[in-house]
Amino acid sequence: MRGLMRGYIRRVDAVNYHIGRVIMYGIFVMMAILLWSSASKTFFTPSLWTLEVAQFAMVAYYMLGGPYALQMGSNVRMDLLYGEWSDRRKAQIDAMTVMFLIVYLIFLLWGGWESLMYSFAYGGERSSSVWRPYLWPIKSIMVLGIFLMLLQALSEFFKDILRLQGHDMGEKV
Repeated sequence: MRGLMRGYIRRVDAVNYHIGRVIMYGIFVMMAILLWSSASKTFFTPSLWTLEVAQFAMVAYYMLGGPYALQMGSNVRMDLLYGEWSDRRKAQIDAMTVMFLIVYLIFLLWGGWESLMYSFAYGGERSSSVWRPYLWPIKSIMVLGIFLMLLQALSEFFKDILRLQGHDMGEKV
């Protein structure tokens, strides 16, 4: 069982690490979009698409970068007590709290999938803005991000279980 957990951890961590390292450069994409938005408003005819594309880029940035942040330990936690606990106590608490995250992500994934299927079922759901882009591409990215976050949460759970069994999983970065 330990071998299966270690293999799962290695694979999921590798996928989310590589996706996270690529998606971190999405900040430059958002900056370019917003720079173009400012320039077009100042010097040309304002673009109708820039605000929504910037929002879509921000959603992709957060949804695909979330699993990487969880893997790197960049998530927000109350450090008042946590910082003073032993590694074993941290693993116990993390193993319990990550179960709440997993349940939440399952419901979120289910709702995201239903919303994505709705987009496809009705001839392509479109935004209500003047530009009216299709919403299925960004909803697909959201579902993918939630799925990757669920996989990473399971990976973190397995790491905590292995730590509780006394196996060195490496220090959380």
